[in-house]
Amino acid sequence: MTRVQSFRALVMTVVVLCFLPIGSIHAQQKGKKEFAFRGTVEKVDAKSKALTVKNENVEGWMPSMSMTYGVDNPEIVNRLKAGDKITAKVYEGDFQKLYDVRITPPAQPKK
Repeated sequence: MTRVQSFRALVMTVVVLCFLPIGSIHAQQKGKKEFAFRGTVEKVDAKSKALTVKNENVEGWMPSMSMTYGVDNPEIVNRLKAGDKITAKVYEGDFQKLYDVRITPPAQPKK
């Protein structure tokens, strides 16, 4: 392997490690500030058990944007599709995972 190939392999390894969930982060959620999260599913990746969601502004945590998240319960991924509205919990400092994801029923038309 050449030096360039070795360097590329090292960089790719570091990038992949940056996106892996860290067990100690998830274990510390009890002490973190909790925020209510609302958004619209843009993409469901069943293979990686991840969702791309356009979230509403979460005051004190994150402005409105599209981002890919893991989920605490991988089974929810099988029930979601693009266009679904969801609610979830997010925790201070954890921008990788959505917790307690729930599908929001469509609004009923006013009579």
